Amino acid sequence: MGREFMHIFDEWADSYDTTVQGRDEQYKAVFEHYDDILDEVAKRTNGVTIEFGIGTGNLTERVLQKDVELVAVEPNKSMRLVAEKRFPYLTIHDGDFLSFPKLGKVDTIISSYAFHHLTDDEKKRAFELYYSLLSESGEIVFADTMFVNEQAHEDMINTVKAKQFFDLAEDLNREYYTTVPNMKKMLHETGYQVQFEKLNDFVWLTHAKKS
Repeated sequence: MGREFMHIFDEWADSYDTTVQGRDEQYKAVFEHYDDILDEVAKRTNGVTIEFGIGTGNLTERVLQKDVELVAVEPNKSMRLVAEKRFPYLTIHDGDFLSFPKLGKVDTIISSYAFHHLTDDEKKRAFELYYSLLSESGEIVFADTMFVNEQAHEDMINTVKAKQFFDLAEDLNREYYTTVPNMKKMLHETGYQVQFEKLNDFVWLTHAKKS
């Protein structure tokens, strides 16, 4: 359920925001247009919303500026502590994409830079779970690293290795980055219509609606 990566975020919690701001050369391209990416997710958010993997709360901050009821979920204790200081009035639940508080109907499910912590089997299970949770016109809006195909994934690993970005190469090898065709297949098989938009060389926007 992605919790096998918790130790990474224990180490990353204090420096995460400097990384997303482009100060870590290895991850600069991953977080290129970061503010715009979060804005793209936030502007599609409405109604009762659950955000998975809120991290330090950068997307959360944007969503809270809208007239929505937000349920915030974060599995990592170190990240939760950072977010709790930032939003002392917000309840932040210990949970993940597959294990979270019991809810009524939800209108929007959002996440940024987190869904790759699930295997493809777990991703599909999540979509099945969300289908019954979402309202009739409910939507999923995720921004995350994906690739057009497996070859593009391998090519990117080789590219970053050539730049001596070995931490990023390890990340791309270790975690469960999927492809756009695989994501489309999962969503269609679980009852959604979906559109994809490429937001930088790594990140795609997935916008799915119940069909």
